Amino acid sequence: MESSFRRGAREGMRDFLPLSVGLVPWAIVTGIAMRSIGLSPAESMGMNLLVYAGTAQLGTLPLIGSGAPLWLIFLTALVLNLRFIIFSAALAPVFHDHRFMRRLASSYLLVDGMFAVGADKLQRADDPHWRWGYYIVPSVYCWLLWQLCGAVGVFGAGAIPRDWSLEFMTTIALTVMMIPMLRERPMWVAALVGGLGAVLLRELPLRLGLIAGIALGIGAGFVAERALAGRAAR
Repeated sequence: MESSFRRGAREGMRDFLPLSVGLVPWAIVTGIAMRSIGLSPAESMGMNLLVYAGTAQLGTLPLIGSGAPLWLIFLTALVLNLRFIIFSAALAPVFHDHRFMRRLASSYLLVDGMFAVGADKLQRADDPHWRWGYYIVPSVYCWLLWQLCGAVGVFGAGAIPRDWSLEFMTTIALTVMMIPMLRERPMWVAALVGGLGAVLLRELPLRLGLIAGIALGIGAGFVAERALAGRAAR
């Protein structure tokens, strides 16, 4: 009889595999971008391993290339990754009975796509072995795919034609991952206000428009959620 771990792993891979279509060019573009600002292959692969967050990597690379102060680079990466606090809090009950090292590995491997496609199933499932298989197998697969395709971009940066427009594929990948998260009205408000704010404030120095857009989006989402809660209480 097939174990619940294997059943969870198979279902997790089936749910996550479609996101690989966008993940591949995104990782390659990130690898190319790291080399284009002057990082060595070793530094680029080290950043891929340590940071393992495509949005934060792409968001901080222009600052690194322009010689921005370390505090601003750190702040930008922190703001870009704030969503993982929410993701982690939502999934914490799923792993509360696991050993510390498993929880640590789960936090490092957590990505937007896994949360988008699997959060609801993980929260509803009762079998801890099924949950672990559903989460860890596609998460490890995603990590390996990211490292491999990132290496393709790092070591093949000079050989990949620029007219392939892989940057556009990165936008598609982010959009595909974001759409499943837009389940409620406050999320739509946060996404629209944050995106519009980042575009309108893009001329701010040191690329602070991105941080400002994120702050506006978070604030708008919070206000929208409170307004809906107040209306429902009446």
